[in-house]
Amino acid sequence: MFTGIIQDVGSIIAIQKESEQHHITFKTSLDMSAWQLGDSVAVDGCCLTITDFPEQQQWSATLSLETLNLTHFSHAMIGQNVNMEPALRMGDALGGHMVTGHVDGLATLTQIKTIGEHRELSFEVPSELARYIVKKGSVTLNGTSLTVNRVNACCFTVNLIPHTLSHTNLGDLCQNDVVNLETDMLGRYVERIMQFQNPPQGA
Repeated sequence: MFTGIIQDVGSIIAIQKESEQHHITFKTSLDMSAWQLGDSVAVDGCCLTITDFPEQQQWSATLSLETLNLTHFSHAMIGQNVNMEPALRMGDALGGHMVTGHVDGLATLTQIKTIGEHRELSFEVPSELARYIVKKGSVTLNGTSLTVNRVNACCFTVNLIPHTLSHTNLGDLCQNDVVNLETDMLGRYVERIMQFQNPPQGA
C-alpha cells in the first residue's frame, strides 16, 4: 500500500526484454539500507517487487505481460525518469490517499495551462475508467496523489503546485504524453456492491 506522495525521482538504467516479461533496473537516491528482496516499491504508480540489487543504489524488478499491457513501461526507455515511493510501514504518515499500486490503464495529456506558479493539466481516459473519476475525488497519475478539479465526460483536470512540479516527473510532461493511471479504489467497491443490490433480471 502507498500514499501517492513521491519520495524520489529515479531513473531506468537497464532493460532486458523477453517475449512475455521485461526485467528493468532502476537507480534511486533513496536510503536503501533497509530494503530487502521481495519488498514493494511503486514506480510511476506501479507496484513492483524487488528481485535483485545489481549495484549500489540500484534495484531490479520483473514486469509481467499484464503489467506491460496496462502501463507505459511497455515503451520504457533507458534514462527515463520515474517517480518512486517505497511501500508504507506501520506508523508512516498517510499524506495523500490510499493507493494500491495497481495501475488501471493510461491517461493521455491533452492540454497544459500555466496559472501563475501552478500548472493545470487536462487528461483524457478510456470510457471504462472515466466513471471512477469524480470532481474533488482522488486520482493517481504516475504514482502521484492528486485532486480532480473538473470532470467532463472522459476528460478531467488536475492542478500541480510548484512542489509537485519540481519533485515528480509530472513537471516534464508534454502534450500527448501518457501517464499511468490508478483511480480511487472506493469507486470500484461501491460499483461492485451496487451490482449485488440490483442484480440483473433473471439472475
